[in-house]
Amino acid sequence: MTKLSVNINKIATIRNSRGGNNPDLIQVALDAERFGADGITVHPRPDERHIRYQDVLDLKAVLTSEFNIEGNPTEQKFVDLVLAVKPAQVTLVPDALGQITSNHGWDTITHKNYLVDIVGVFKKEGIRVSIFVDPIEEMVIGAAQTGTDRIELYTEQYASLFAADKKEAGIAPYIIAAKKARELGLGINAGHDLDRYNLRYFTQEISFIDEVSIGHALVCDALYLGLENTIQIYQRQLH
Repeated sequence: MTKLSVNINKIATIRNSRGGNNPDLIQVALDAERFGADGITVHPRPDERHIRYQDVLDLKAVLTSEFNIEGNPTEQKFVDLVLAVKPAQVTLVPDALGQITSNHGWDTITHKNYLVDIVGVFKKEGIRVSIFVDPIEEMVIGAAQTGTDRIELYTEQYASLFAADKKEAGIAPYIIAAKKARELGLGINAGHDLDRYNLRYFTQEISFIDEVSIGHALVCDALYLGLENTIQIYQRQLH
């Protein structure tokens, strides 16, 4: 059964736009759990333009579902934060400084030695590690050689082709990548531009996805449909 992790970065963006604490990020996270989310995802960036490092510490103290922290481990502050918080999962994403959103996976071949080292740092502390990758078989193989527990498939390409009514072409490389990951003993997550329209097809075609992480589309839907209703709608797409 595929789990739904709700990314609350956009909630923090709204809060930060006016200062203060409205909306209350911690309360939204707790409500998301209460409404049926299987986990909470945050992606703190060095400029703290949405999730702040203090938010991560505050969330760890109250969450009861799986906590997933995404980020670029080349930033030592990020590594220190993850080691201090010890979430259920850390997702390694090769973001550049100032990047608006994640837009590519790791080159797991070029950066293999680095990834082997950093994966080992987190796993030594009992933290499950996932590496963000494009749906390319060679990158999946490279990820497996780092010792990671899971990969997260970067799904923007799929979402774009689905919207263009080319869902079969869109899903094809993901099926190949996911099958290779499973063959190599990796768990499989997915995320980026998944929404209530394209989610069901994706998880029906790849039924062994462990987790999807969804933020932007889910928060946008919640503006019209309400957070509780939206989370339950997304859960129905998965079951």
